[in-house]
Amino acid sequence: MNSVKTSFSIRDMENLSGIKAHTIRIWEKRYNLFSPERTDTNIRTYNLESLQKLLNVTLLYNNGYKISKIAKMGEEKIPVLVNEIIAEKSEKSHALNSLKLAMLNFDQSLFLKTYNSLMEEKSFTQIFNEVFIPLLNELGLLWQTNTISPAHEHFISNLIKQKIYIHTEKLQFEAPTKKDEVFVLFLPENEIHELGLLYINYQLALQGYKTIYLGQTMPIESLEDLLKYYNNIRFVSYFTVAPTKDEIDDYFERFREVLKKSPGSKLYVLGHQIQEIGEQKPLEGSIRIFKSINQLVDTL
Repeated sequence: MNSVKTSFSIRDMENLSGIKAHTIRIWEKRYNLFSPERTDTNIRTYNLESLQKLLNVTLLYNNGYKISKIAKMGEEKIPVLVNEIIAEKSEKSHALNSLKLAMLNFDQSLFLKTYNSLMEEKSFTQIFNEVFIPLLNELGLLWQTNTISPAHEHFISNLIKQKIYIHTEKLQFEAPTKKDEVFVLFLPENEIHELGLLYINYQLALQGYKTIYLGQTMPIESLEDLLKYYNNIRFVSYFTVAPTKDEIDDYFERFREVLKKSPGSKLYVLGHQIQEIGEQKPLEGSIRIFKSINQLVDTL
């Protein structure tokens, strides 16, 4: 069965391009930019070529071109002009569009081609911050609006993970240069969303720290074993869905009991589940909350 998505609703087009559905309809009627098909119930549907054209038109529009001028361009002119803009300016917008198409069509080759093009001009840190993070931020909305399925999200997330693994491994061939602290990275029980934690591991290795990556769903009791081997541990975790907000206070209390056995050790926590905690009741002592990966990296 062919799993490639080739038909898109106008809501899909809005979610993927950032252009409101009302505006797309105006562009369609007034300027004949798109020629959607219609279902038996008179609902617009757009093909992959229309989506690609909309993404290109959006890039031109966001770079100051009037829609009336874009509409007068030949079909072959628009991609050429897009490439010229990309050559002169940041590739961020184009890369995001290309990666969205790669995700929608489960197209690994397009992902790699886009990524390799970015690597010619940018560091991996720049690519992650400027391209991957904006893309990942959009995935939640696209998933909630049924524009993409969990399969799409897993596909693109795992390709990004592969790149983190590759760049981290290159760094790990060298011995750590900073040995005063050991960073132990883990996810709590029932937490499996590790992309953010993997990237933190890369950043720590990049700065010369020794890291021990334990990965998904680690019980607190199992972490105590590390205290037998190292002092001054910096435990780092990422709470995306677990523990729940109702469980966090209890989780921190249990973790404090572990940290009492190693007075120099601390717990650093990031993630969606703890974003409001610092504002409600700032934590002190052995547990510290960070609002973002960059905030954590900046404190190192």
